[in-house]
Amino acid sequence: YLPGFEFPLDWKKAGDTTQQAAQVRAERDWIEEHQGPIQSWEDFKAYPWPDIRNLDTRPLEWLEKNLPEGMKVYDLTTHVLENLSWILGYESLCYQLHDAPELVEAVAEHVGRLYLEHTRLLCQFPSIGLIWGSDDMGFKSQTLLSPEWLRRLILPWHKQGAAMAHKAGKPYFLHACGNLETIMDDLIDEVGVDAKHSFEDTILPVTEAKRKYGGRIALLGGIDMDFLCRAGEKEIRQRVRETLDICQPGGGYCLGTGNTVANYIPLDNYLIMLDEGRRYGRG
Repeated sequence: YLPGFEFPLDWKKAGDTTQQAAQVRAERDWIEEHQGPIQSWEDFKAYPWPDIRNLDTRPLEWLEKNLPEGMKVYDLTTHVLENLSWILGYESLCYQLHDAPELVEAVAEHVGRLYLEHTRLLCQFPSIGLIWGSDDMGFKSQTLLSPEWLRRLILPWHKQGAAMAHKAGKPYFLHACGNLETIMDDLIDEVGVDAKHSFEDTILPVTEAKRKYGGRIALLGGIDMDFLCRAGEKEIRQRVRETLDICQPGGGYCLGTGNTVANYIPLDNYLIMLDEGRRYGRG
C-alpha cells in the first residue's frame, strides 16, 4: 500500500470485536451503501479528486535498491467499480443509472482515468513483478451491475490496464469477489486477465473454476474463508490435498485463501493450510 492517492469517503466506523484474532484492530470500516459524496453535478465539480503526484513512491524506490535478486513485489491498483460505487453510494448508483446516467458516466470516466494513471506509474518500477487489479463486481447470485453496464463503464478500463501491464512485461491479476459467471469470458478474452483471485464455495468452488476455466486463466487461492474459520486440522489438510489434486495438474494455480486473509481466521488454521500445501504440493 502506497499512501497519498486516497479517494475521500465517509465510511462508517465500528469497534473490532474479534478479540481472539491474532491481530486486533481498534475499529473496522463499513461502506456507506446509500449515498456517497457525489449526488449531483455540483458535488462532482466540488469533489477533491486524488492527485497521482501525491502518491508516496518512496517504499518502491527503497525496494528498487534493496530487494534481493530475483525477488519481486506487487501493489494493488486503485479500483474502478468499487470507487464508483463508493463515491456515489451503491444504492444511489443503481438509481442514477436510470435517472442521471450522464453523471454516472462522468464519475466512471474520472475514476477510470485515475486508475490508469496509478497503473501506469506502477508499471514503471522493475521491482513490481505484476499488476494486481482489485475490483469486486458481484455478490453471491449475480454481478453488482448488469453485464451490459459493466461492459460499458468498467471493463474497458481494466482492458487498458491489462494492456499497459503486458506492454511493460508484467502479468495482470484481478481480485474480484462475487458471481461473475456472466462476464468471465469478457475478463479472459476481452480484458486479458492472466489470473483471477477470490473464490467462495457457495458461489463457485475453485476446483469447479479449474474445470471450467483452468485452460484459459490462472486461478489463485480458493480455500474457502468460512471453511477455514470453522474446520479442524484434519478437515483443512484434506481440503488442501483435494484442491491440489484438481487444481495443480497442468499448472496455473497458486494455493491460498479464498479471499484476503482476515484477522478473524484462527492463525493455527491458516498455518495448517500453508504447511499442508508445502508438504503435499511437493509430492
